[in-house]
Amino acid sequence: MLKEKGEYMQWYNDELLQMAKQLGYKLLPAFNTTSGLPYPRINLKFGIRKPEARTGTETDTCTACAGTLILEFAALSRFTGATIFEEYARKALDFLWEKRQRSSNLVGVTINIHTGDWVRKDSGVGAGIDSYYEYLLKAYVLLGDDSFLERFNTHYNAIMRYISQPPLLLDVHIHKPMLNARTWMDALLAFFPGLQVLKGDIRPAIETHEMLYQVIKKHNFLPEAFTTDFRVHWAQHPLRPEFAESTYFLYKATGDPYYLEVGKTLIENLNKYARVPCGFAAMKDVRTGSHEDRMDSFFLAEMFKYLYLLFADKEDIIFDIEDYIFTTEAHLLPLWLSTTNQSISKKNTTSEYTELDDSNFDWTCPNTQILFPHDPLYAQRIREPLKNVVDKSCPRGIIRVREESFRSGAKPPLRARDFMATNPEHLEILKKMGVSLIHLKDGRVQLVQHAIQAASSIDAEDGLRFMQEMIELSSQQQKEQQLPPRAVQIVSHPFFGRVVLTAGPAQFGPDLSKHKETRGFVASSKPYNGCSELTNPEAVMGKIALVQRGQCMFAEKARNIQNAGAIGGIVIDDNEGSSSDTAPLFQMAGDGKDTDDIRIPMLFLFSKEGSIILDAIREYEEVEVLLSDKAKDRDPEMDNEEQPSSENDSQNQSAEQIISISPTVDLVDQETPEESSLNSSPESLSPADIEDAADVSPPEQTSSPTANHETPSLDGECTDLDNQLEEQSETEENSSPEVSWDKKAQPIDSILADWNEDIEAFEMMEKDEL
Repeated sequence: MLKEKGEYMQWYNDELLQMAKQLGYKLLPAFNTTSGLPYPRINLKFGIRKPEARTGTETDTCTACAGTLILEFAALSRFTGATIFEEYARKALDFLWEKRQRSSNLVGVTINIHTGDWVRKDSGVGAGIDSYYEYLLKAYVLLGDDSFLERFNTHYNAIMRYISQPPLLLDVHIHKPMLNARTWMDALLAFFPGLQVLKGDIRPAIETHEMLYQVIKKHNFLPEAFTTDFRVHWAQHPLRPEFAESTYFLYKATGDPYYLEVGKTLIENLNKYARVPCGFAAMKDVRTGSHEDRMDSFFLAEMFKYLYLLFADKEDIIFDIEDYIFTTEAHLLPLWLSTTNQSISKKNTTSEYTELDDSNFDWTCPNTQILFPHDPLYAQRIREPLKNVVDKSCPRGIIRVREESFRSGAKPPLRARDFMATNPEHLEILKKMGVSLIHLKDGRVQLVQHAIQAASSIDAEDGLRFMQEMIELSSQQQKEQQLPPRAVQIVSHPFFGRVVLTAGPAQFGPDLSKHKETRGFVASSKPYNGCSELTNPEAVMGKIALVQRGQCMFAEKARNIQNAGAIGGIVIDDNEGSSSDTAPLFQMAGDGKDTDDIRIPMLFLFSKEGSIILDAIREYEEVEVLLSDKAKDRDPEMDNEEQPSSENDSQNQSAEQIISISPTVDLVDQETPEESSLNSSPESLSPADIEDAADVSPPEQTSSPTANHETPSLDGECTDLDNQLEEQSETEENSSPEVSWDKKAQPIDSILADWNEDIEAFEMMEKDEL
């Protein structure tokens, strides 16, 4: 193209075309199946069958995988003259067409490449099917073969009859197309308005695009999946370009500057939320703004291209883009290929099955002058009723029975992320959905669903969705980056660092493994839950504040004590008797908002460990602790704080007892849909505290208390005595019983009594030696 004009690339000599041809031949073995549908993957070095290939055992492929080859393979055949590529791609499309469900004219998501049986019998226009429909229409445009248009129009009629529930596009069962197969939509369907523009069906394209835009304005990006009431179902967003593609085509079809504003919003959100030093990062969670360490190639190939074309003037493009068609990856293929090397035998398998309506062929190539004669506000009038559809969460086309229940004033179903195990109303809703809540002996909570116990079929469906969301939430928690446990060490008199409590970290605030530990006296907050502005800021100013878990998010507690002047915080579990011995430790997560404003360290203690600090406060009033990533050895500062009664006391104080309470973590099994069950720790089921608590893996070895006896020399003059004392100390250490924390916390008085006995015994031993 550019070379023929004599202006660019005069040096090019079809090098890329020859490489493409070689690649094409390496791909052909994938089509060696009884059906002609290709294997989903192939080893380019070893092919399919060789053991080294580690492929060829797959039996299933998605409809889009097998049906999105015709443009590239036909172009390769017509550029090179090797017809085999187009023949193989046509054979795969022919097979998919023949296997459509004849009564509904829909295709499933997944098909067996050997038998042709549908594996997944749900049908939509999103993931797994999307580009199959796209390539049927574009194959007609590129190759001029009427059979592709006939097939597309047959499928399109079925889509608009069963799947389209404007502005929604909901999956259905191919054998029972009046029944919805899902209550959520995936982000890949965002390409469909652009395809409808190419088809010429502009009204539903505007409606669906506007609905998607409202979802984007609510969440900044289009979530990977969202429900019919526009809540996040899958929170990821890998920077998919399909919505930008549809925006570009709608602008071309309407000339409406509104779509330029839509494009501007996309660019602003990318720069604000996805821009990182080395490019643009995929969104791990659109709710929290967290990133993944990835930027897929389609972001460069499609997103930037469509956004550039959206804003480009005609003179900015060095060729006439109307002479080309976009592949599903936004590569351009010239339309003149339809007149090149037409030696492929065409098999019309359409008319023998269906009697086509000529109206299907209307409006195939849209033109703004025809679509909107003297009416530039046409698109605006279609959008107007939908501008608040997401905020109101009452779109047309939701499951009919559910829609009627909403109109009658019923509340929307309970979502997993909103669930609180301590909320009586939530427990009543669970019971209505057939979900039972069981408290296990180890402190965890198990959820079990029996659909037959639900109050109605709708409640049973809500219960199943709740369980699926809870599984997804639990899985997401386990995938979160895990941090090692932290330590709360009591360093004031009379403990001097001997008591170390294992604490859970926070996903916000300073990381104690990278920042200096925080040391300070502790003070209880008022209110104790820390969920509102503190009424005793003078008491916590410059201290480490103690707050109780519950009633609000962890991040909110942190902000309130930080505003009161606290230098750190310890959250104590409100579940009486809980302990890291029996319950898995977890990370305190944020509240779904930016937590960069939290500048103080926060740690979590279970009830058993927290009571040790509370008992110490009642006994000694002033208690100083050290918040760190691990227990610290006693330093000179701690030694200076001790007030020994004699020189021997100073020596004896070196007999330390470091008590470390280490957690254990239980893995949770996932349930089957028929009888759903979910085991989880209470913290993962209390979103009022934290929606996305992540388990923390414990250290491989559980620390047990040890007694380290040191015997300093007396001014360097008693070397023999030193050796004898050291041997005696080792004997004492080996013979002393191991001290450990049982299921109940050891009282402070008991700890001190044990230490005093050790010190007295040591003094007597030293006196005897002297």
